[in-house]
Amino acid sequence: MTAIAYLGTGLLGSGFVEAALGRGDQVTVWNRTRDKAQALAAFGATVAESPADAVRGAARVHLVLTDDAVVEEIIAALRPGLSPDAIICDHTTTQPALTAERAARLHADGVRYLHCPVFIGPAAARQAQGVIMVSGPEALFNQVKPALEQQAQTVTYWGERYDLAAAYKLMGNAFIIGLGALVSDVFTLAAGSDVAPADSLKLLDLFNPGSMLKNRGKKMSEGDFAASFELTMARKDLRLMLETAGARPLAALPSIAARMDEVIAQGHGAEDFGVIARDAVMGTARN
Repeated sequence: MTAIAYLGTGLLGSGFVEAALGRGDQVTVWNRTRDKAQALAAFGATVAESPADAVRGAARVHLVLTDDAVVEEIIAALRPGLSPDAIICDHTTTQPALTAERAARLHADGVRYLHCPVFIGPAAARQAQGVIMVSGPEALFNQVKPALEQQAQTVTYWGERYDLAAAYKLMGNAFIIGLGALVSDVFTLAAGSDVAPADSLKLLDLFNPGSMLKNRGKKMSEGDFAASFELTMARKDLRLMLETAGARPLAALPSIAARMDEVIAQGHGAEDFGVIARDAVMGTARN
């Protein structure tokens, strides 16, 4: 039976803990709001009074926290109880530059730390589904890989660059949040056209936006802006969308329109609308 600790037992952390207990792990938990940790005692978890108490005797320490500041606070609080051989698996979504600085500092102090952000929801955590990404020393990753593979369906190791998993996590969340914002705007256009939100989703039966995204994204990443949908025509269609939405609030389309106007003013209106990414993929110094 492996002794592990979970610090941070909100929705996601609790899902991980329930799954670990179901696999037969010995789990000690701590949460700033004690009631959230105490609820896991019914599943067999031991509730600790402090972060240091939670990690005493643990081979692995899992952090499921809110941000960099909290990670720093909790790591400082747990270190008096941390075994020299314990490995910290930090699942928190954090800022890449701060993650790199923290990892370098901790390793210099002899703390065995891996950044392991996830694409997993609470229900998926209970079923060991989803994705865990890892950055940090390969030797540490190899030690925890079997345990992480019990925790998620897919485990991806990005290498020893400390900040890379953090960067990919933010990029992934940009896809998720951005797509959600666009779906919201589609519903707004539906409302402006007297179409039920659910009916607007029938469009997904006609074409696969995910496939289009992958193909267009590849061209954009390569700086290939040969027009298949001219920027000026896309901007015209966006004007029609904004007119259809009227005074209704939009989440993403106005910002996209503003960026299109900026790039058209730079002389790129005849190129593919993917040229709105030119500064990101080609560098602002190029014309």
